[in-house]
Amino acid sequence: QVQLVESGGGSVQAGGSLRLSCAASEYTACMGWFRQAPGKEREWVARIYTSSSSTYYADSVKGRFTISQDNDKKTQYLQMNSLKPEDTAMYYCAASKGFCFAWQSSFAYWGQGTQVTVSS
Repeated sequence: QVQLVESGGGSVQAGGSLRLSCAASEYTACMGWFRQAPGKEREWVARIYTSSSSTYYADSVKGRFTISQDNDKKTQYLQMNSLKPEDTAMYYCAASKGFCFAWQSSFAYWGQGTQVTVSS
């Protein structure tokens, strides 16, 4: 069972930046981030294939968020710049031992979530 531990959430004003971290207990093929705002469905944000470092982003965050990984390939980061109030959500780290896509069912392992609040 892969354990995922997130950190780095918090409150920031619009236009500010935050960096989220996610540490996995073991190597996985793909890691990603989802977010869920109150009253809304959980949505995919970004993902990275750990072996190739290939990255993919939702249109809503492209150009503002950057997903990256540590040299050990077990820790990933989500650098969030130019934050907007609509980015406010609980952010979840996710991982897969195989291929992963922009839907939740392609990720088998999940973290507990970290809150990001952006005020206007």
